Amino acid sequence: MVATHSSADLLSFAETIAMVGKHIVLTLIVGGGIGYALWKNLSANLTLMQITGLILLIMGFVLWTVARFQLGTSFTVSPQARQLVSAGIYSRIRNPIYIFGSCVIAGLILFLGHPLGLLLFVGLIPLQIWRARKEASVLEAKFGEQYRAYRASTWF
Repeated sequence: MVATHSSADLLSFAETIAMVGKHIVLTLIVGGGIGYALWKNLSANLTLMQITGLILLIMGFVLWTVARFQLGTSFTVSPQARQLVSAGIYSRIRNPIYIFGSCVIAGLILFLGHPLGLLLFVGLIPLQIWRARKEASVLEAKFGEQYRAYRASTWF
């Protein structure tokens, strides 16, 4: 028996491979930068602030990476409504990339020992809220009641 695949199946497979490649490259670039910062600044005598930062940084990076992969081909820089992703981390949190990306930034600031840098971080919060609201309006315009039900079932 010979298996046949339609051109749509092959296109979907090619899109999936491209998406995985894009996420792997982004993960390696960001992870490499974080790894370099850790390597240059890691000491045997970490302060409580640095340990807290390291925990936030690592947990944030792992969950940020998982969220990007779960978003799949819907991951874009600008708000677009390709599909409504509501599985995995997205079943509880509507904007995990923003949240866990913020954990990475805050963790890095603390790990590097620059707590005043958190003031800059606080300035980024309104930008993330604005981005999330813009994304929500695009999704609600496309998916309507389905998006509103999803929004009601998630934490934030």
